[in-house]
Amino acid sequence: MPQALILQVPRDGAVHRQLSQDPPSSLAGGSVVIEPLPGDAEGNLDPPAAGEVVLSVPSPESLSREPDEVRRVLGQAGAGVEPLVVVIEAAEELRDEEVAPVVDAVRHAPRPVILRVIRND
Repeated sequence: MPQALILQVPRDGAVHRQLSQDPPSSLAGGSVVIEPLPGDAEGNLDPPAAGEVVLSVPSPESLSREPDEVRRVLGQAGAGVEPLVVVIEAAEELRDEEVAPVVDAVRHAPRPVILRVIRND
């Protein structure tokens, strides 16, 4: 059974606005839940308190440059109860070519996946 992808972004930030107005086509189809979360005083999200961080990248461009690595870390994470977490340290927007490798890799993941953007760039 395909796993879920939860996309966590700072509420009212640039990425949240972009996803609300013009989401990447790879997020269409209802298999991705966009979860805007309240940030700290600067609008940044804290590192995830729950889940197993399996990949952390400085920007979303890293995801499009390393699609095999994304698929490998999500597909080989093993069984467990906590969701797998991919952290993007900073993003101005999320383009289709950046999100698509994660959406594709989630199909092979043994657990639900959280893609979390820590701060707007």
